[in-house]
Amino acid sequence: MIPPDGSPLASVPAWHSLTLAAAIQKLQTDPDRGLTTQQVIQRQRQYGPNELITTSSGRSSWQVLLDQFRNIMLLMLIAVAAISATLDLQEGEFPKDALAILLIVGLNGGLGYLQESRAEKALAALKKLASPTVRVERDGLWQEVPASQLVPGDRVLLEAGVQIPADGRLAEAVNLQVREAALTGEATPVTKQADCVLPPDIELGERRNMAFMGTEVIQGRGILLVTATGMNTELGKVAKLLQTVENEPTPLQRRMSQLGNVLVSGSLALVALVVGIGLLQAGSMAPFTSLLETSLSMAVAVVPEGLPAVITVTLAIGTQRMVRRHALIRRLPAVETLGSVTTICSDKTGTLTENKMVVTDIVTPDRHYHVSGSGYIPKGSFYCGGQLMDPESAPDLQAILRAVVFCNDALLQASLQPVAGRNPRSAVSSPPSTPTWSILGDPTEAALLVAAAKANLHKGSLQERYPRVQELPFSSERKRMSVVIQENGGYCVYIKGSPELVLERCDRIQKGGTWQELSETDRQAILGTNNRLAAQGIRVLGVATQRLERIPDNGEEVEHNLVWLGLMGMHDAPRPEAREAVARCREAGIRTLMITGDHQLTAVAIARQLGILESEDQAIDGRTLSRLSFEELLQTVQTVNVYARVAPEHKLRIVQALQKQNEFVAMTGDGVNDAPALRQADIGIAMGITGTDVSKEASDMVLLDDNFATIVAAIEEGRVVYSNIRRFVKYILGSNIGEVLTVAAAPILGLGDVPLTPLQILWMNLVTDGLPALALALEPAEPGVMQRPPFNPKESIFAQGLGAYMVRIGVVFAISTILMMAIVEAYIPHWRTMVFTTLCIAQMGHALAVRSNEKLTIETNPFSNPYLLGAVLTTLLLQLALLYVPFLRSFFGTEELTRTELLICLGSSTVVMVWVELEKLYCRWRKGSR
Repeated sequence: MIPPDGSPLASVPAWHSLTLAAAIQKLQTDPDRGLTTQQVIQRQRQYGPNELITTSSGRSSWQVLLDQFRNIMLLMLIAVAAISATLDLQEGEFPKDALAILLIVGLNGGLGYLQESRAEKALAALKKLASPTVRVERDGLWQEVPASQLVPGDRVLLEAGVQIPADGRLAEAVNLQVREAALTGEATPVTKQADCVLPPDIELGERRNMAFMGTEVIQGRGILLVTATGMNTELGKVAKLLQTVENEPTPLQRRMSQLGNVLVSGSLALVALVVGIGLLQAGSMAPFTSLLETSLSMAVAVVPEGLPAVITVTLAIGTQRMVRRHALIRRLPAVETLGSVTTICSDKTGTLTENKMVVTDIVTPDRHYHVSGSGYIPKGSFYCGGQLMDPESAPDLQAILRAVVFCNDALLQASLQPVAGRNPRSAVSSPPSTPTWSILGDPTEAALLVAAAKANLHKGSLQERYPRVQELPFSSERKRMSVVIQENGGYCVYIKGSPELVLERCDRIQKGGTWQELSETDRQAILGTNNRLAAQGIRVLGVATQRLERIPDNGEEVEHNLVWLGLMGMHDAPRPEAREAVARCREAGIRTLMITGDHQLTAVAIARQLGILESEDQAIDGRTLSRLSFEELLQTVQTVNVYARVAPEHKLRIVQALQKQNEFVAMTGDGVNDAPALRQADIGIAMGITGTDVSKEASDMVLLDDNFATIVAAIEEGRVVYSNIRRFVKYILGSNIGEVLTVAAAPILGLGDVPLTPLQILWMNLVTDGLPALALALEPAEPGVMQRPPFNPKESIFAQGLGAYMVRIGVVFAISTILMMAIVEAYIPHWRTMVFTTLCIAQMGHALAVRSNEKLTIETNPFSNPYLLGAVLTTLLLQLALLYVPFLRSFFGTEELTRTELLICLGSSTVVMVWVELEKLYCRWRKGSR
């Protein structure tokens, strides 16, 4: 009996390394009757329910909403609104400025709430992988119980279609195949066997005597001896990893936080300076109210109220662009974050490859054929020595292809859809569209059928003429499959399987259309060819045949004295566009890594074809990875490009090590095992077709076509989005700095009242800045966007000269406006309206000039971004409405301007645009003079 003070299972070595008898002894269960009721009760108390325990973030919806108002810029605006309302109420006026400010604060807070309020569902999706009920043997009786009540030591019945409810050691396995893609990432079903003993450090995908929670039985039956339940299972380990991964702020979120701190600090310093100078000039506290109004206007001017909304809309537009390129963005900030990616960790199967086995090589004793074509489409050609071959004129090719058709349990099916617009019930039949081919059965056998169909050998017609009368199915112990076919009044046996094992049973070989004795030289040549193909990552099957006069009583007698027909080589071919996409990544300064659960030999071969790998020392397997300390791994990730036979924790460690080396990592995945690494990565990318719900919920982006090239397209869009964000940030903040300096200059120069009210500044920041900024977000990509290194994710928003530019342009804004203000203030009573109008028109010229860093405005195509032209014209019309529509004049505190006054505003506003164009010419001159 298990002692109450602890579990003996904690000290047990790896279960797959124990014999079945040793495992039964350790679990203290009866191999014929299962656990007793008393044992079950005790172990349920000890181990708890067989469930995945989830933890929530602890933040309620109200907390998420309140967190939005901790932003320093919004806090300053709330303080400004409170002071403004107090002053207005003291003077008996309606606090319209305060209400407008609070409305903007509420809108910005609401936008942030909508982005953050989506609950994390990855752990909930994990829980769905548990089976509701299972058949278990207890007290010598088979009974159906909820899966949550399983305990270590239980004997569970496994059948086709059953989802495995817990981890366990197999006690029986009869033709048992399990799909473990959700856990290991590999789509090929794993054949299980109960009587083998494996090394303790063997990879998860190689543990043939074990079965794991959340995986699915494809065929056969077995009995599972439960060794781990709940959070102690492999799936539970994934859940634990998910709970330990914390979401870090994205580069954009960090930059916006930094921007807010800088703007608020600068604003407060400038307010203190203006108030101090104003009081010194006055020599008393009398003008304090006027100085306070100036300070309020400056505080409103420095905060880019429209910026959060513009950024949110820009990211949303980016998501729409990416959807058109088959990338679905699940978290808005990920749009911009993609532009900073420096390393892509990609799965192999289905992402870099087609996830479809394709026969590429057929080697008979007479010839070596190369087969063209892709996927499960039965169209292709056969080549020998570079020459196109007619398969019907090659008896050796016909013989081996017939053999693999007979010795095959898969089905190749075509579904025909009628042409759109035709009535399927019409008397005139609609011509079919291109057929869509699908398979039923094992992908390897399907690849053999496709190859045969390319030679016009089809399973249906052959089976009708030559029926199967006996078969010996494939098993992991036999590693081969044999069938007996009734043919030409007699019988013929066909066998396919491991080349070495099939060759051992051959004593003859088909050469030149005749059967000859198989010599030792022939054997060595066949084994040499097999090894060369395997070294290229090609999966190889041996094929043989034999004629029979009668069917022997002992089935395995048919597998002796065989005639060797040849080798069939196949692989999961790289996607045609993947190599180009990897090359584009390299050109863009992005490193591509392959992280796969497949064998190292196969991974290396595919990586070489795609240009990911240059030498074999750039590849390691999971077993080697497990022995590395984290410090050693930090060195390894700098040089290794291919990781094979990896476990879930390996993927997480690789991502963490890369991030420790200041890499900005995008990680792809489709299985449950990938979820922790997807959460840890800066950009988690799930597969839309083959991906599990768990991986999708843990990701930032979903590939709708499971294609590596789509990642590269999304990164390109991310770079465009970030470039456009920088473009409209420098447009908005350059204008804001000009507004702040203009407002600050009035009391210092002794110009009396504040030139701009908070309401007018809000108008400029939201409408005059906002509409053109949104149009700038739609600016098309500049040439060479993927021919430069990624943006440094840690760089400041003010990097690359952006901060200096904003200050420079802000000063030009201010000087041109202050000079005009100083001149007209003595002659024109409504000079404040002229200041307001001048700043608004100047921003329109700035919007046109800021489109390109190098080209002059007259050199750019104005219709390449028609939205900007529309935004500029719309904003100008709205500004004129504020001057000439009576109720708007009254609300915004403006006055009607004469034609001369408008021309003065227009002349003053051109200074900014001319300045920006002169800067471009100066930079062009400096560049040319080097």
